[in-house]
Amino acid sequence: MSYKTILVVVGVSQFETDLRAAANLCASSGAHLSVLPIKIATMPPMGDFAALSVAWLDERAGDIEDLGKAVKEAKEVLNGLGISFDVVGRYAESMWLEHDLGERARYADVTLIGSSLRIDERLRAGVIEGALFHSARPVLLAPDLQSATLQPRKILLAWNSSIESARAAREALDMMKIAESVNVVLVAPKAASGKSGKEPGADIATYLARHGIKVTVDRLPGAGRRVEDVLNQHALDTSADMLVMGAYGHSRVREKVFGGVTKAMIDVPVVPVLMVR
Repeated sequence: MSYKTILVVVGVSQFETDLRAAANLCASSGAHLSVLPIKIATMPPMGDFAALSVAWLDERAGDIEDLGKAVKEAKEVLNGLGISFDVVGRYAESMWLEHDLGERARYADVTLIGSSLRIDERLRAGVIEGALFHSARPVLLAPDLQSATLQPRKILLAWNSSIESARAAREALDMMKIAESVNVVLVAPKAASGKSGKEPGADIATYLARHGIKVTVDRLPGAGRRVEDVLNQHALDTSADMLVMGAYGHSRVREKVFGGVTKAMIDVPVVPVLMVR
């Protein structure tokens, strides 16, 4: 699909680089940029410290002031860049962060996650999970938003026949149509299984070919390596501009406790990653 509204989520400091990169993406695609600076609300004191409520109120007032400054700064950065944009700050209570983010992201075509959110990993995690689980929209993560593009020349589609990977393939269909190369990547696929068929990757390749997409199927051996390591190395080896994948095929609790491909890609994206839940 074409992206006409792009949401970029930032904290309240050190976000100018991400903001300018997002603006460049919008300028190249004629899209509107929605900017959402977020500050997680300071938790109220508990137990014996409850008497410090005045200090707590003062801290929250300071948080809100910081958020206001971030909104003003974002507008100043974007003014004069020649794009359509809006900036709305959100002071989010911790327990409602994911729902608040998801609600806002529903009115964008994609949510961008850049490196500036690394300043606050709790905020970054809540933003990513809120967008994935509560917006029905894709998330584009990048180690550096300046390397991100919505018109990638080389795309890797991580495929495991799951519902999530099918949604990711459908979401990226328009981008794959104009890409120079599309590689469907399967890691240690099992032939003749109920999910992959006798020739793993053939079904999705046929589906994409009917949309006029020229596809190469890469069946990669695991060789004892983790799936995310194989995917990342293949992305580097093929000079991919984007990796497209489904997110959280397992539960969030399992991913957080035991790890998983989604968590690994969120933690350390090597190339821009388009995720769809």
